[in-house]
Parts: sequence; structure tokens; C-alpha cells
Amino acid sequence: MKRESFYYLIFVNVLILFLIEIFKFFIPNEAVLYLMFGAQYGPLVSHGQWFRIVTSMFVHGGFIHLIFNMYALFFLGRIVENVYGTEKFLTFYFLSGIVGNLATQIFYYSSFSVGASGAIFGLIGVLFAAGFRKDTPYSLKPITGSALLPMIVINIIFGIMPGTNINNAAHIGGFLTGMLLGYVIPLYDYSWKVRKIWKVIMWILILVVVVSYISLIIWGVIG
Repeated sequence: MKRESFYYLIFVNVLILFLIEIFKFFIPNEAVLYLMFGAQYGPLVSHGQWFRIVTSMFVHGGFIHLIFNMYALFFLGRIVENVYGTEKFLTFYFLSGIVGNLATQIFYYSSFSVGASGAIFGLIGVLFAAGFRKDTPYSLKPITGSALLPMIVINIIFGIMPGTNINNAAHIGGFLTGMLLGYVIPLYDYSWKVRKIWKVIMWILILVVVVSYISLIIWGVIG
């Protein structure tokens, strides 16, 4: 697989927002519209709509929200995918996003939540932790470890400011997940067996995404 899967992630996110904007002409109630496209809402998740933990990663609350997240995904995704490979990159991305949304389910239970920021903060966490591994090449130090600390601190402080409507639970949950993955997983695995394991994990997570959207469509039909 070519190391450009971050482009496909960006495409899906952009496509979904454009579809939401088109459907606004037919469904004026934004809450209903965003739920239809997979937004996370704690009570619905608790009542069996588990798939929103996944689908909400691809939904954004407007073009400004989308542009900021997709710029970050383009910048960080390209680095992580080129360094770790497509299999690890997608695994890091999806796992961080899912854990971030699980944190959202706990700390923002009664709120609507959308966005890829939990997954994106996971990529930041991966690069941050990689900077503290002994096997990280010196050439990567400027984009790993403490070099990312100002970005992390600024985003967390901005997230706790009143009125920003930023989901810090997703940010912190995704970031800590990424940190764990980045610290325990080496940048380069040359073993064929190890690469095969990562490929299996990646396809399992892609299948989880597909099943989540199928479940969302079924919910929309029978809900």
C-alpha cells in the first residue's frame, strides 16, 4: 500500500461535510442532521449505537473546524505515515480516535461531539513519545519529543478556556493513547512477520469503520 492513506482520510472527511451541507437544504434541524451522519451523543451510544464512537471521527461542525483538522492531518499524517508506514499510521489514527471518543462518552456524556481531533492528537502523542525512544534517528528529533511540547500545551490550555466548545476529553484521550503507542512501538520493524501482524490489525480497524457506517445506515432506515 502506498504511503498516502492520509489523503483518503482527508477525502472522506471533506466528502461527509459537503454531504451535510447539501442535506441542510432538506433537513433544517442541525441536531437531527448531524446525528444522521454519525455524530456522537452519549445517551444514544449507551442505548446501543456504539458505532457513533467511530463515525463521529469523520464528521465536522463546519468548514473552519474541518480546515483546521485536515491541515493538521495533512501535516502530521504525512510525517507519521512516512516514518511508521501505512499499517501503523492507520492503526494509531483509529485507535487514538476511538479512545478519545470513549473518553468523550465519559466526560461529555450529554453533549454532541464530532471531529477527528482525538485521532489527530493521537498522532501528536506518537511523535512526542517517539522523541524519547533511543532508537529514534537524530534527524527526526526536530519533529518529535519536546519540540512538540509548546503545541500540546497551547492546545490543552485553549481547550479548557470557557466558550471554546473544544472537546478536551477527546484531545487528551487521543494524545495519551498516541503517547503509549509511540513509546512502546519502534519506528522501524524489518521482520516480515511483524509487518504482517500490523497489516492484519489495520484491516481489522478498517473493517470496524465500514461496519460502523453500515450500522449507521441501518439505524437511519429503521430508527
